[in-house]
Amino acid sequence: MTTARSSKATQARFTDQEALQFHAQGKPGKLEITPTKPLATQRDLSLAYSPGVAVPVHAIAQNPATAYDYTNKGNLVAVVSNGTAILGLGNLGALAAKPVMEGKGALFKRFADIDAIDLLVDTEDPDQFINSVRYLGPSFGGINLEDVRAPDCFIIEQRLKELLDIPVFHDDQHGTAIIAAAGLINAAELTGRELKNCKLVVNGAGAAGIACLELVVALGIPKQNVILCDTKGVVYQGRKEGMNQWKSAYAAKTKARTLAQALEGADALFGLSVKGAVTQDMVRAMADKPIIFAMANPDPEITPEDVLAVRDDAIVATGRSDYPNQINNVLGFPFIFRGALDVQASTINEAMKIAAAEALADLARAEVPDQVAAAFHGRRPTFGPEYIIPAPFDPRLIVNVPTAVAKAAMDSGVARKPIVDMDAYVAQLEGRLDPLAGWLQSTFSAVRSDPKRVVFAEGEEPAVIRAAHSYFSQGFGVPILIGSTDVVREQFRALGMVLRPEYEILDTRKNPYMEEFSAYLYARLQRRGYLKRDCQRLVANERNVFGMLMVAHGHADALVSGVTRNWTSVYDDVQRVIDAEPGRNVIGVSLALLRGRAVLIADTSVHDMPTAEELADIATEAARAARNFGIEPRVALLAYSTFGQPRGERSDQMREAVAILDERQVDFEYDGDMAADVALNRDLMRHYPFCRLSDTANVLVMPAFHAASISTNMLKELGGATVIGPILVGLSRSVQICGFGAKDSDVVNMAAIAAYDAGRRG
Repeated sequence: MTTARSSKATQARFTDQEALQFHAQGKPGKLEITPTKPLATQRDLSLAYSPGVAVPVHAIAQNPATAYDYTNKGNLVAVVSNGTAILGLGNLGALAAKPVMEGKGALFKRFADIDAIDLLVDTEDPDQFINSVRYLGPSFGGINLEDVRAPDCFIIEQRLKELLDIPVFHDDQHGTAIIAAAGLINAAELTGRELKNCKLVVNGAGAAGIACLELVVALGIPKQNVILCDTKGVVYQGRKEGMNQWKSAYAAKTKARTLAQALEGADALFGLSVKGAVTQDMVRAMADKPIIFAMANPDPEITPEDVLAVRDDAIVATGRSDYPNQINNVLGFPFIFRGALDVQASTINEAMKIAAAEALADLARAEVPDQVAAAFHGRRPTFGPEYIIPAPFDPRLIVNVPTAVAKAAMDSGVARKPIVDMDAYVAQLEGRLDPLAGWLQSTFSAVRSDPKRVVFAEGEEPAVIRAAHSYFSQGFGVPILIGSTDVVREQFRALGMVLRPEYEILDTRKNPYMEEFSAYLYARLQRRGYLKRDCQRLVANERNVFGMLMVAHGHADALVSGVTRNWTSVYDDVQRVIDAEPGRNVIGVSLALLRGRAVLIADTSVHDMPTAEELADIATEAARAARNFGIEPRVALLAYSTFGQPRGERSDQMREAVAILDERQVDFEYDGDMAADVALNRDLMRHYPFCRLSDTANVLVMPAFHAASISTNMLKELGGATVIGPILVGLSRSVQICGFGAKDSDVVNMAAIAAYDAGRRG
């Protein structure tokens, strides 16, 4: 039930070629290793390797526990597979599993800041697999088993747990079980049931099915209230065919022999089998207010539509993201390992799994924060039949689940490094949160729930065509391509892409809006030296101008451009057509993300040498943007000086801007002038105890456009930061400008941001 298991089902939000290109572009694959210590000088190298490394070697030899202090062991997980059960694709071998295992590592990093490395074991023999992994234990803080077929996975996990003194966790089993259990806890509450009285049928006796049974029994469902089914029907006492020790443990004393018979009067169903395994007649036969978790992927045992057509009192969950209540493993494994690693747990036991399930259930009952609500585009979800499981981008997951798991590890005696100060631990977890990635996820979800018509002004360019196709395929809305119809069609053919009937192509020279647009533009520009025929030429020949007129007149919701022209040229076209929103100031904000740390940089596009008044305006707009991104702003007004030393004209401007913000009594943290290293380094900031910022800055206001532009480009090219933007804020209409030569993925991101902005305006 992991995110990776969506395959072609979420129905082709991308082509095969796009998937291959994603994995091949830049450095092939999805992971790299980056040193955490400086290695610039001979002294650095001597400390990192020989002779300096000998010191921690001796320390660890004398006290093995210090490996957690001097190495990355405490934050490193091995993702191990032999490829015998890859996604829903079957046994394709160890090497074919590598893209999935890399993806799992990327999810560990994205959601819980855990470093993970994929290990592919090229054997189908459980004993050889076990022997390959058991001797690697000293390298890692935990082992995540993945895509290993049943029943081998039971043997492998149990034996490795006995042999190793670090957590061993088969996510296909326990991850699914924990998320499903959390949903069951809440569904039972909503339907007025107690688990001890609940009658459950589990269809599917593989790894996930058995693990679900073990966990719900541990939660309080009596074993005699559970019926397990497989491809041969009910697993009953005395059955001989197709049995093993794990099925036998749950063989029921029952007269039922088929799934249909088992479901008669049942309160709940866990489906972990195949598409179509459950019929509407089976659902009709269940008890009042049935709980149906149809978790087969890519297609569920029965769709929510088919369930609700015959039982409007049912609560339904699936493994898919396009239905409410997704049983998604990414809600579990990153955060469970986070808590286990942070207390140096020797195992992940039943108490820790139960704690994770209960924490997830509690979170779904809590009030939803703005960042999550934004993804539902105006409809704040509340605990109920369509919201029994938290959303994967809920920022509270990184705190709630690890703390619950860590406490359970300590209470059950498997924590080797108990947490003394839980408040400090919570603060540490919050610092691991990646606000930018969370915001992008919720942004994209919001756009999918309210798709928009976006103009792609450079519609003849291959990168733009690929981006427009991706925009549509991801469910963001309808692309409008500006360009010659013949040229656009030919480009689609050359790229091997289908020109879908939903796509719109508009030729500026053959448009039906010439008179309307020319009159509008002439009224705006006649006192700026433009004749009427100049405006007619602009409408007929300038695709950016034409596209923005489409947006200004409501024929489209938003526009994206910039691939073929420099940013300033496109912004000049913007100013011809679109004004600032009343009471706002137009600025460019860039989002920079590096090693899990996100900062906003402003103004990266509009103001060349801003005055003190303009700097105060920029700070205010940037703080507003930060809150829209789910970041509580701490604004540093940067200069080459720090609090007056050394003095200089631009530093004086920054200090004056701070005074203006004081007069305005703004509602966000700010201070300046200060150098970038002071603003971003907690230790350096402590030298200035009078600094108003409560922590390092996450919004940087630059003294001038050139400083902003140079710094963001250096961060991207030398520092390896991901930089999105500049994002235009403050315009009365939704327009975004990509960087010159932007890749199709960058164009899609900016188009989605433009669509999101259009949706926020209503």
